[in-house]
Amino acid sequence: MKFKYLSFGILLLSFAVTYAQETNSPTFGNGLFNLVGKDSTWSMKVATRMQFLTIATWDEGTDSGLVNPEQSFLVRRARLKFDGFAYSPKLKYKIELGLSNRDIAGASQFTGNAPRYILDAVVMWNFYGNFEFWMGQTKLPGNIERVISSGNLQQVDRSLLNSRFNIDRDLGIQLRHHFNLTDKFLVREKLAVSMGEGRNITTGNLGGYQHTARLELLPFGSFKSKGDYSGSDLKREEIPKLLLAATFDTNQDAVKTRSNQGSYMFNDNGFYQTDINTVFVDAMFKYNGFSLMAEYANRTADDPIAKNSDGTLTGDEVQVGSGINVQSGYLFKNNWEISGRYTNIQLDEDITGKNPENQYTFGLSKYILGHKLKVQTDVSYLSIDNGTDRLMGRLQFDIHF
Repeated sequence: MKFKYLSFGILLLSFAVTYAQETNSPTFGNGLFNLVGKDSTWSMKVATRMQFLTIATWDEGTDSGLVNPEQSFLVRRARLKFDGFAYSPKLKYKIELGLSNRDIAGASQFTGNAPRYILDAVVMWNFYGNFEFWMGQTKLPGNIERVISSGNLQQVDRSLLNSRFNIDRDLGIQLRHHFNLTDKFLVREKLAVSMGEGRNITTGNLGGYQHTARLELLPFGSFKSKGDYSGSDLKREEIPKLLLAATFDTNQDAVKTRSNQGSYMFNDNGFYQTDINTVFVDAMFKYNGFSLMAEYANRTADDPIAKNSDGTLTGDEVQVGSGINVQSGYLFKNNWEISGRYTNIQLDEDITGKNPENQYTFGLSKYILGHKLKVQTDVSYLSIDNGTDRLMGRLQFDIHF
């Protein structure tokens, strides 16, 4: 039934073309079409994108051979995107809907037992000077790798650091501002107050609120075409460009194992609650086809081991620890790119029971039309200190309209 409603909505959108002042077919990768109201008081760009992924994994056997092979084919992502302005160019909006199983998974009693179609639904109001006020559901200003769109990644997918520590999307408000220290030195500040339980929650605030603050320094000025929030140096920066940033996030009375992500920590009173703090420090550098991204993450909790009211353990714990991720690549003039990544995860073994992990990834990409049409493949070797090693190969095709 919900898919019928979605299809009906798309049909209605197509009829809106008739009542628009201007309808055009943009160049490939810049949306399916653009609409502008007859009185120029609104606009809408409609776009879609898909990712098709093939993945194979093997465990390392006792004789150093490969055992337990597994393969799968996925529609990794399938999304619809709408953005534009309403009433004034100073009031922008963005809606992004996920349609693949991976996009909508995670239904629970806290999401009304409904698929989680909505990824982004946010309005952005430039109310004064360089200040913007955001309201709705969107990505929090966390680590640089998470804020980069999944369609603009340098490798097939994000690193283990991101999967273990990112703070992803949430519902709330944000305040963003930027200013120049000199003609080139750009500073950006981002603040957020959110629910603290992730996206598409319908039951209200279960714990406390989540507060996020991020500071970004760009000493050599802004990147071309927002290249600091995109993988690879597709614009081939003619002068070196650098982003240095730090994020501090505190989730008061958090009820999930990974701040606003992970699983809920239930106990005999309902939920186990504890304050969780996450720190990110990251950098992005690009110059003449060369790119380098580095990230550090650390998560702590006031009392990471979940307990019942009588002090007995529930079996849940906050995933506290730290991680390092370093990734680099070089884009050749024929738009082939080689890239490499090293990721180290050190969760607290005494609390989480998980051993340190090291992952090494080699990637190869062919950009046919930038990130809008590309083919990527990578091979990863995961080494876990308990002696469990794994090899993974992936192939992915991206297309954006």
